[in-house]
Amino acid sequence: MGIQFAQLLLTLTILVVLHEWGHFYFAKKFKCRVEKFYLFFDFLFPIATLMKFSLFKFKKGETEYGIGWFPLGGYVQIAGMVDEQMDKEHLNRPPEPWEFRAKPKWQRLLIMLGGIIMNVLVGVLIYWMLIFFNGKETLPIASVKNGIACDSIMTGIGFRDGDIIRKVDGKEVQDFNKIPAMIILDKATSVEVERSGQIVSIPITEDHLSTILALKKAGIFSPRFHFQIDSVIPDFPAAKSGLKKGDKIISINNDTVEYYHEFARYVESHRGQELKFQVNRDGQNLEIAITPKIEAGRSVIGVFPKNTDDFKIAHKDYGLFSSLGEGIKDGWNTLVLQAKSIGLMFTVKDTYKQIGGFYTMAKTFDTEWDWVSFWSRCGMISLILAFMNFLPIPMLDGGYILILLIEMVTRRTVPEKFIMYANYVGLVLLMALMIYANTDFFR
Repeated sequence: MGIQFAQLLLTLTILVVLHEWGHFYFAKKFKCRVEKFYLFFDFLFPIATLMKFSLFKFKKGETEYGIGWFPLGGYVQIAGMVDEQMDKEHLNRPPEPWEFRAKPKWQRLLIMLGGIIMNVLVGVLIYWMLIFFNGKETLPIASVKNGIACDSIMTGIGFRDGDIIRKVDGKEVQDFNKIPAMIILDKATSVEVERSGQIVSIPITEDHLSTILALKKAGIFSPRFHFQIDSVIPDFPAAKSGLKKGDKIISINNDTVEYYHEFARYVESHRGQELKFQVNRDGQNLEIAITPKIEAGRSVIGVFPKNTDDFKIAHKDYGLFSSLGEGIKDGWNTLVLQAKSIGLMFTVKDTYKQIGGFYTMAKTFDTEWDWVSFWSRCGMISLILAFMNFLPIPMLDGGYILILLIEMVTRRTVPEKFIMYANYVGLVLLMALMIYANTDFFR
């Protein structure tokens, strides 16, 4: 878990600095005085007057740059703006030319959009470079020859091992990996599968969606494939008992095991029990006794399956400009999926229970440090931060943007005292949401 949290911390550090630099850039461009530029807070957020100190700071020109001690976000302090520090002093005097409040509305709007623009550009840039250097992979539904493997939850909904998914809400399925989003985020009402040569329609209800969301995993199905051992982990039960690369497990305790998910399910359901594996090795049948061990909360023997011809991942490379187009498309799709995720909270029962904080975010990273995976997560989180900051909630960038748009349409200035009180309300809401989200460790 330490490596996952390290990746999350590095991701948020990069994205917070770049987000705040977006505000900083436009503020300086329009000749606003920027008094502070900080990674993390140099006070006990949200109480700006409490425990004020920095871990590191220096001053260049009129701006103090530093790293605060409270590791949550960051900020730029722009003169004449009601911000995280809730500075009220400027409200009692006329605006100075270098202050935020003295600038034209369109300039203030760009200053507030700066962080969001930066997060979008960074997200698209990361997607672009990942696609350019690594290409894209899809799992064509036609290549999933043996259908799906599903757990007891999906079986309870009506799916069966071996089902071949053909349509979701009447739409043809092309990429196996997009099935969860088609079912959950598009709130599908039915899924058509091919079962034993017949087309079967499985109804999906709101209760089903709520149950699927409670699984807290992206892949609600996996391709079904035959099981042959590709590698054995040293010092695990399989290695100690003599299993080797290339072995085919035929049965366990005389129960036939043809597919990998059947093997994994059997081992999980017989925790702590000695199991008798019937193994085919180079044409000879052997019997090997193995007692699984518990690792990361799962019952395992310590083997990895071999890639078989039961399904084939399609790979496509892109040139510099074509990969840019794909990066923009993937960035847009990420924003759309995030909007749909927010919509689920208001339309599907108990969805709010799936809100996660830093623990949930950390778990999305790999347990081993992989730079391709890291940058992929970094790009996705950058776009999610852009979307969340655009929400019209006081204290977020979107709250300021909404107020500025109202002023531009009505040609009236919203009183700064109103903005101050609205920020107090927004702050309470955000703190309550943050506290709840970060109880995900106990849920």
